[in-house]
Amino acid sequence: MGFALVTGATSGIGAEFARQLARRGDDLVIVARDVPRLEAMAVELRTLGREVELLPADLSLRAEVERVAARLEDPDRPIDLLVNNAGFSVGTPLTATDVTRIDLGFEVMMRTVLVLAGAAARGMRARGRGRIVNVSSTAGFITMGAYSAIKAWVTSYTEGLSNELRGTGVTATALCPGWVRTEFHTRGGIAESSIPGPMWLEVEPTVRAALRDAERGRVISIPSVRYKAMIGLARHVPRSTVRWVSRRISKSRRGEVPL
Repeated sequence: MGFALVTGATSGIGAEFARQLARRGDDLVIVARDVPRLEAMAVELRTLGREVELLPADLSLRAEVERVAARLEDPDRPIDLLVNNAGFSVGTPLTATDVTRIDLGFEVMMRTVLVLAGAAARGMRARGRGRIVNVSSTAGFITMGAYSAIKAWVTSYTEGLSNELRGTGVTATALCPGWVRTEFHTRGGIAESSIPGPMWLEVEPTVRAALRDAERGRVISIPSVRYKAMIGLARHVPRSTVRWVSRRISKSRRGEVPL
């Protein structure tokens, strides 16, 4: 296998991607802004016998995003798989005066995805092979504020990128998980108890399903039968129903009503 580059590789879904890719034989370029955590992850991955390259970068800074993009286009050390995973929860109300966190979300989860996936696609297309996985969310199929809007863009963007790459040997997949047990939700202030137990997914099978779908060239990857069924239903019910369900979920997370 060749090199895989994973952003947000030191925790949660990104860390699990790095582990599973290392186990299957990929060498890795891991990207995150926390250098001590990057170094600790590199030690873990190297015990699996893989070459690991550290690329510290704050993906909210455009100059640092360009450094990662340049690595993706380096013809001497080609990247065969990109996982655009870096992200965070955005709970800022759409009517807020201070939209700093939403702006940050745009930079990290939209513009960075655009720049890095584009760079990866150019290099991969020239070689006639490659896989791009953009981590989106089932939140993009409902209407829970800025985060839903950002992830809806990621999914739509990935579908458009897939169209552009059709027939080139390069594929693009949007991973759209539901709630996955990682520190992502803790950092975002979302208590596990606020989400019904059956809605939680485990990270290992979520990533395994994503890698399988990417190898099969699937454009949308929704792990688990229950989420496939729910999102399939959401695509066919009236949008007014989707908005009602979204309000119920939002209120439940704030502790206002039972779900």
